[in-house]
Amino acid sequence: MHSPEPDTSKEYIVIPLFETVVYPETRTKLQVETAIGEALIAAKSDGSASAVGLTAKSGAETPEDPADALYSTGNLLMIAHVQPADDGYLVFAHATSRVKAVTLSERDGLLYAACEPLPDIPDLDEDARAKTLADVKAAVHEISGNFQGSEQFTRPVDRMESVDQIMGFVMPFMPVDVEQKQALLETVSVRERHAAFLDLLVNMNENINLRIEVARKASEKVGKANREAMLREQLRVIQEELNGCEGSSGEENYRERIERSTMPEEVRKKALAELKKLESGGSQHHESQGIRNYLDLLLDLPWTVEKRSIDIEEARRVLESNHNGLEKVKERIVQHLAVMKLKEEKQGSILLLTGPPGTGKTSLGRSVADALGREYVRISLGGVKDEAEIRGHRRTYVGSLPGRIIQGMKRAGAKNPVFILDEVDKLAVSYSGDPASALLEVLDPEQNSTFSDHYLEVPYDLSDVLFIATANSLATIPAPLLDRMELIEISGYTKNEKFAIAKDHLLPETLEEHGLTAAHLRVEDEAVSAIIDRYTREAGVRALKKQLARIARYVSAKVVSGTVDLPVVVTAEMLPEILGRETVRPDMARKENQPGVVTGLAWTPVGGDILFIEGTFMPGKGKLTLTGQLGDVMKESAQISLSLIRSRLAATTTGFDFFASDVHIHVPAGATPKDGPSAGVTLFTALASLVTGRTVDPTVAMTGEVTLSGAVLPVGGIKEKVLAAHRAGIRTVILPRENERDLEDVPEDVRRDLAFVTVETIEDVLREALGVELHGPVLPYAGKNRCVPMHDL
Repeated sequence: MHSPEPDTSKEYIVIPLFETVVYPETRTKLQVETAIGEALIAAKSDGSASAVGLTAKSGAETPEDPADALYSTGNLLMIAHVQPADDGYLVFAHATSRVKAVTLSERDGLLYAACEPLPDIPDLDEDARAKTLADVKAAVHEISGNFQGSEQFTRPVDRMESVDQIMGFVMPFMPVDVEQKQALLETVSVRERHAAFLDLLVNMNENINLRIEVARKASEKVGKANREAMLREQLRVIQEELNGCEGSSGEENYRERIERSTMPEEVRKKALAELKKLESGGSQHHESQGIRNYLDLLLDLPWTVEKRSIDIEEARRVLESNHNGLEKVKERIVQHLAVMKLKEEKQGSILLLTGPPGTGKTSLGRSVADALGREYVRISLGGVKDEAEIRGHRRTYVGSLPGRIIQGMKRAGAKNPVFILDEVDKLAVSYSGDPASALLEVLDPEQNSTFSDHYLEVPYDLSDVLFIATANSLATIPAPLLDRMELIEISGYTKNEKFAIAKDHLLPETLEEHGLTAAHLRVEDEAVSAIIDRYTREAGVRALKKQLARIARYVSAKVVSGTVDLPVVVTAEMLPEILGRETVRPDMARKENQPGVVTGLAWTPVGGDILFIEGTFMPGKGKLTLTGQLGDVMKESAQISLSLIRSRLAATTTGFDFFASDVHIHVPAGATPKDGPSAGVTLFTALASLVTGRTVDPTVAMTGEVTLSGAVLPVGGIKEKVLAAHRAGIRTVILPRENERDLEDVPEDVRRDLAFVTVETIEDVLREALGVELHGPVLPYAGKNRCVPMHDL
């Protein structure tokens, strides 16, 4: 691109540059005085948007003679934009070509210059230019390699196509005085200018390497001196001990530390009593080391709390930025923090986050610590079966230690940390005691202000600690322990929430863990959705992160081998090659059903799912056969459904003899255990379809518990079941009327795609699913298979 030449018959406004030298082919931002800024604005309005930038000589910021104060060689500046600033105006300009000021004049407080072009002497051929350009880029990379985060600096340099462009970009950051920078600008020989710039880069790199080497040697020398001083001090102490010169300096140091500490008076008395034992027994006493360890613990434990106001808005911001979805969970945590703020941080309750693996329970605890600005400490209780792990060992035992709670408080170094009790549902019981019972005192707000550790032997106040326990299941948590905690359920993530988590959190973390950047790997949105649908089946996102890590390892191998062009864009079509065949085959709604086949909805620990209940009959003696590895509750639901069918449909159905036919009900996926009352409505409808010979629309799914009187009772897991129905292509969902309120938890986009029918009785179910109208229950009378409606008796 040809740079515009200066008009030799025109006078340009002069912009004085202080401690700055601008080079051609660069864009720059300049701070100018008000008068210059207003003149440039007026010139732009007239269509003349150019000026001349001349650098002031060192020590000549306010000269009387402009010709002596400014260098005559500068740049023609094309003014792009002028905007007001605090001390004048900001000018955005493009330095197009080198010029030389022939005359300088002053009018109305402004300097004007008549200029002539100062073109380059093209004394460098194309091959030499290319080699010099490569050498300059290599020198810039070598210098930048000494600094962290230099990629942002070197990336633009790699895209530049001339040494002059790199010169204009790099020189403002180099520790070179104005005279050298100006001399480089005034050099018209391309060969000499490029050689001088390369020499500056090489000298700078050598200076940096020299400073790093000097600093390393100085550090090694200081470290060696410190080690020698420490060894000399240890040698002196050993010599004093060997010579029988036992001093009381250690004990006196303990006494001074105890007097300065903030421990309560009761604890101070205990510490001084132990110190007296140490002083009277001497350093050779067999208990001296144990007493020293005990005193060290008392002195290291935090005994007072520094009150800090809770910023609710900051807490909400941290939770929103760290976690996608879980809106109700985050709102509940914010409410808990608000109560803590009103009660001056005495929270009065312990939180229990329960949900499937990988749903972010532990990371939520860390986010709460970040939001409160508190220390974060975590202990894992999985597999702990010794009460001493919680309460500590008594000091009479050899190798005794404090419990994990006290150790955690010592590690936190603060009296009010956020304390995570991970996997509280996996505590075990053994001959060594019940650790779950030991936790009762820790997690009871009425008792933990005087928590007693066997090793500590003095009460310790845990009331300022925010305890957050995590669990996968409530079934194994003892009822007394569960009663002391406030439950917050994390049911899992929807597909949209998983997608947002993958894009915002998991993918950037995976790239960083594998040494990659966005310049190496990009995963298309369709590929992320395909991984969620076809390669993971979970309530959380742990397996999703593992699949992303597999992709990152695949790309890392390609990058290292140099056999791929960057960036690698992973599409959905590439997933079978990278991740192998699909591991998840979700059940989909069938195109058509036969009589006796009904689609039900089920809850699983990894989310919702649909299941097909199939029924058939054959000649027999009225026997009911159930297959598909059903639990006791589901078997009872089938018996109830058969009794309901015989009591409600026997009088209105012809061609079906219950006493001469065996009924067989099967639930596919026989290797998977299935139990729960929520399949009652589905079992009943399958039997009704079999008896009446009517088919159920395959796009209709249902859930609900039935009673022997024909009532439909509410069930749990509505959100997960509805999401599974939506994923499987279901269009209508039949659910108990009392579960209608649970639809608020279902995402709005899913609710829009589905039709919901609420029922209270089995008559409602038959009407909606089969179009059968019933008038009420019937009672048997004379005859083995003859019934009469109750209202006719």
